[in-house]
Amino acid sequence: MQESLRLVEKTRPDRVGKALPEMTADEKEKVLQDWHPDFKSDQKRALKIGPSKGMLVPHEVADNLEAHTIIKPGEIDLSNIDYDVDVLIIGAGGAGLSAAFLAQEKGIPTEKILMVQKLRLGDANSKMSQGGIQAAVAPDDNPAIHYLDVIGGGHYENKPELAELLVKEGPDVIRWHEEFGVMYDKLEDGTMQLAPGGGTSRKRMLSCKDYTGLEITRVLIDEFLSREIPFVELTSAVEFIMDDKGQVAGAVLYDMDHDEYLICRAKVTVLATGGFGRLHIQGFETTNHYGSTNDGVVMAYHAGANLRDLDSTQFHPTGAAFPEQIVGQLCTEKLRARGAQPLNIDGELFVYPLETRDVEASALIRECYGREKGIVTPTGMRGIWLDTPLIDVINGDGTIEREFASMLRNFNKFGIDIRKEPMLVFPTLHYQNGGGRSNGPSQNNAPGPFPPREGTRGGRG
Repeated sequence: MQESLRLVEKTRPDRVGKALPEMTADEKEKVLQDWHPDFKSDQKRALKIGPSKGMLVPHEVADNLEAHTIIKPGEIDLSNIDYDVDVLIIGAGGAGLSAAFLAQEKGIPTEKILMVQKLRLGDANSKMSQGGIQAAVAPDDNPAIHYLDVIGGGHYENKPELAELLVKEGPDVIRWHEEFGVMYDKLEDGTMQLAPGGGTSRKRMLSCKDYTGLEITRVLIDEFLSREIPFVELTSAVEFIMDDKGQVAGAVLYDMDHDEYLICRAKVTVLATGGFGRLHIQGFETTNHYGSTNDGVVMAYHAGANLRDLDSTQFHPTGAAFPEQIVGQLCTEKLRARGAQPLNIDGELFVYPLETRDVEASALIRECYGREKGIVTPTGMRGIWLDTPLIDVINGDGTIEREFASMLRNFNKFGIDIRKEPMLVFPTLHYQNGGGRSNGPSQNNAPGPFPPREGTRGGRG
């Protein structure tokens, strides 16, 4: 590792301002087919049961969906109602918190709303987002251009109406955040500071330093608590309750503190449980928080929802590969947007730094395992250098400290100063692309639950 580090430092002056060209369409297709984990056919199998029987999904997801429920006959008394509400929201990340606000603003009495969260309030992937959130707010951008980028990045497999909704509502959501108090990074003239993202044709990544999700979640939780909306923590939703018409009418909950089941009857149920990162598909590390175990998709499947595209998983190109204590943690795309370059063991450029995430991740895997030019850590893991000192070289001293304060502090705890030496990275499981088949804005084809975020499918492709 030390010899490779010296090569990175030696070649740095010659690499300033240089980048390899973006891959051609044929080159992208080949690297995906050869190296992206989604294309490993032996890592998937057909579902044996349920509405989507026969669908190919990762082994870990199949195990999850085919497992028996933990509820045993005779343990549940549906006549004993613990909570009787109009709106039940399962999950307390960005989607769940927003759903609670909208329910209240639509006239639902506050005492008739209940949020349940299996960990603590705000424990979700939302707060783990680092580099930014995308919306077409720049003068040279608009939702139509953003839509084309989304459709292209999704390989034209997106559900068009959901992609359209995503890009059209993006600017309004940013304004909504600001009204609540989210402090987005801005230029001296008061306009948004924007950065490019992988596969985008415009700069549209808005950020709050390198803890964007944490800032958004902080503000949403403050707003949620000020509205005094009822919630319970350390309580998992286990199964939906179905009425005599086959509609979802609430959920069976499990209070982990007191080891008991609870019954919640609800007129409307919102499913905001997030993704499946903690299933560790194909053994990959993940950026996800500990609650990301596919609960919502399992519940929806048991209730009769068809699934879509659960064979597709987004791997973020740059998760930490060293030190061991933080392996898999996100190293934001914003690093590459601000000039950090991916380099192999010889200190060489080998990929355009802002390909779409699937292409970029595939190129990093190929460099490590196909070309055998990865850097091997003391624990035997392979990785690629991300030359972060270039950020200060290109943008001026103090840029890393100003824009990546959280990451600087995180690596400093292990004696690594990312202003002076590169970080070691490798693709990490990031986002669940598939889920319950969606019929439209926050509606799936199961009889009742409304899935507003990662547990549904269609917008991203």
